[in-house]
Amino acid sequence: MWDVVGLCMGTLIVIMISHWCYRWQNPKCHGKLPPGSMGFPLIGETLHFFSPTSTYDIPPFIKTRMSKYGSLFRTSIVGQKVIVSTDHEFNYQIFQQEGKDFHIWYLETFNKIVGDNQSMLAYQGTFHKYLKNLILHLLGPQSLKERLILEMGESTRTHIFSWVTHHGGIVDVKEGALNMVFEFVVKKLLSYEELKEGKKLKDNFNKFMDGLISFPLNIPGTAFHACIKGRQNVIKVIKDTFKKRKASKKVEGDFLDHLLEEMENRDEKFLNEAIVVDMIFLILFASFETSSSAITLAIKLVSDHPQVLAQLTKEYETIIKSRGSTDFHVNSELTWEEYKAMTFTHMVINEVVRLANIVPGIFRKVVNDVQIKGYTIPANWLVMVVPSVAHLSGDIYGDPLKFNPWRWQGKDLHVGSKTFMAFGGGARLCVGADFAKLEMAIFLFQLVSRYRWSVVKGGEIVRKPGLTYPNGLHIKISEKHNK
Repeated sequence: MWDVVGLCMGTLIVIMISHWCYRWQNPKCHGKLPPGSMGFPLIGETLHFFSPTSTYDIPPFIKTRMSKYGSLFRTSIVGQKVIVSTDHEFNYQIFQQEGKDFHIWYLETFNKIVGDNQSMLAYQGTFHKYLKNLILHLLGPQSLKERLILEMGESTRTHIFSWVTHHGGIVDVKEGALNMVFEFVVKKLLSYEELKEGKKLKDNFNKFMDGLISFPLNIPGTAFHACIKGRQNVIKVIKDTFKKRKASKKVEGDFLDHLLEEMENRDEKFLNEAIVVDMIFLILFASFETSSSAITLAIKLVSDHPQVLAQLTKEYETIIKSRGSTDFHVNSELTWEEYKAMTFTHMVINEVVRLANIVPGIFRKVVNDVQIKGYTIPANWLVMVVPSVAHLSGDIYGDPLKFNPWRWQGKDLHVGSKTFMAFGGGARLCVGADFAKLEMAIFLFQLVSRYRWSVVKGGEIVRKPGLTYPNGLHIKISEKHNK
């Protein structure tokens, strides 16, 4: 009798698991879902999605499924149902429907890392615009033109010069760029100085970034767990600085001062400590790794293409001569007018970020069922827009894997389009895009004008979701001119 009961129970369990697996592979839909695979239950196709590659090309996760299913396909990443769109026309439509058929959204694991529902990334409509305008006070064109271009120039010049004296002029470019970007941004945000404070803010941010693109297994010893702990430590430093500044009322002239002043002028229910701390954290997050990776990639690409270096040198020599002095050290900082006139530099920057694909996937949540190309995308599913497919399309960019700044000749260099979404699109266009481009332009100007360098080791391309950079790139650098 017990054998029969055991057999029945076993059979029931098998039927239940089989039904569960079937439902996982065949989700409910009031229409026809795009083709694809949901992978294994719960895990989905997460492992393949997070796999790094060593090429500028479209990531294998996307490329293999495009060839099998087309420009729209379904998948599951970290337990969430996702429609991947590589169709640039539909992607543009998604951005135009922000707040209507589509809402800003992120994978649940990402939300847990950056602060879940408390994050400013989750805000919509009027309040999102208000927060965006606050950030533009620091990173917008007016601030860049009036203050930051000179301050960024001084900081960049100091850091690159320090490379010359570092271990005989041999420097790890990624690490050097990270230090340069981090020190400048955190000083403008919080007047924080790593050596003086001794709180290892940068080390904790490194741990956060290292685990951000790891498999989301939150147990001690994993990169994801270290990521969570790193974020907590960074948040603690920001909170402590906020409370100390608010209590002392000391004026430092940084972004935190501006936010505290804004808090005094508004109800704290509107702008409070949690939002201020989160905003500062997210600005650090957005600028920390992406900018340094793009700068590192720029050095690699310019080093590998002497004709590009020659054209940059020519452009910068023209700028210096136009100042009425050939002595670069007399007036070494770029003016806003000079920056805007650096046409070839902007062509180089666009080409670098096209290949870097800083934004590998942009997520939106479907509010209502959406019809596209005979398929139905159900409400509450996520759509992942993939800009890299347009950026690396041979139909749009001839010989797309070739670094060719001249392809931008005669084009508008300062706006996005359906086929160029390096900084996102729509209402959520990256608020720091102008800041990032200025940072790269100043770096190239300082490096090419004053120094000569050669690659001594490393440089193999590493591509992870959100990052493309030459791994272990080291250069030997020296000054062109004697002081």
